[in-house]
Amino acid sequence: MTAQSPLRKIRLNLARTREFPAGSARHGYEFIAPLGEDGHIDAVLWKQHREACRVRRFWADEEHDIGHLVRRPGGSWAFHYDIGGDEDDEAGYRFGAHAFVPGEYVSIRDEDGELHTFQVVTVQEL
Repeated sequence: MTAQSPLRKIRLNLARTREFPAGSARHGYEFIAPLGEDGHIDAVLWKQHREACRVRRFWADEEHDIGHLVRRPGGSWAFHYDIGGDEDDEAGYRFGAHAFVPGEYVSIRDEDGELHTFQVVTVQEL
C-alpha cells in the first residue's frame, strides 16, 4: 500500500465585498500546501515539500502571478512571487491558526497592505 501524499491543492475565492456582493470566482488563489488531518498547514512537511508548494494568484483579467508558499521568521506564512508577476509578498493572516477546509474563511494582506477575505472553495488531494 502506498502512502498518501499530504499535499493538497487549495482554491480560495474572494468572499463578499462591497464591490462583489456575491463574492468572486475570478479573484483568488490556488496553492499547494501539506495539510495535517485537522486541515492546518504542517510546517514540518512544508520543509520537506517546499519546492512543490506553489501559488497562482488570479485577479480578473490581470496576468497571473506565480510563486511559492513561504514560511517567514516567526512562523507566519506568505505567498512569495519569485517565479512570475510583479507583486510583492502577500501575507496570510493567521494562516497557521486556520483550517483549510471548504466553507472556511481566511484573509490575505496584499502588497498594498489591504486585507481581503477569501473563502476556501476546494481542497483536493494531489
